[in-house]
Amino acid sequence: MLAGSSQTSYIPMQVNSTGMIPLIFAQSILIFPALLSQYLVGNSITWLSSAALWVGTYLANTSLWYYWFTYFALVVLFTYFYAYVLWQQQDIPENLQKHGSFIPGYRPGEPTRRYLSTVLNRITLCGALFLGVAAILPFVARVGGNQLLSSAALLIVVGVVLDTVRQLDAHMVMRNYSGFLS
Repeated sequence: MLAGSSQTSYIPMQVNSTGMIPLIFAQSILIFPALLSQYLVGNSITWLSSAALWVGTYLANTSLWYYWFTYFALVVLFTYFYAYVLWQQQDIPENLQKHGSFIPGYRPGEPTRRYLSTVLNRITLCGALFLGVAAILPFVARVGGNQLLSSAALLIVVGVVLDTVRQLDAHMVMRNYSGFLS
């Protein structure tokens, strides 16, 4: 607090702080049984060959609804996992306490940590559901049986557009204009 006035700042909490990492993890988990079943389907042991054929037919089949439900669930799960890993690394409640900052209405320490965890949980829920829908949307909306875009390509395009807008805005502000979008 400054003498007679207060200084306000913001805690950097993003709706999707994890980026594409949950998509990569979920796809890796789902590809592994398919890869293993393709390798074992030609095995001379009959029970192993039939089990590999069953896995390839039912578990790794991308045209079945439960494959995409599993993909959606894994993306949501990994979004929460990675968001909390990143949050624990930043240790924002402890840094706030070290710098003498506080959140109005919450005592420094454990109450602040609980409050920020609740906020992170709510924000991550929206981000995880959106990322899960973005992950399965290109596969659900196939046109003529062909997949036009993957979820990774969609997120890369959106990320590049957002980065370009931020760079344009920074150049406009640097040259004493009011900004690109404002």
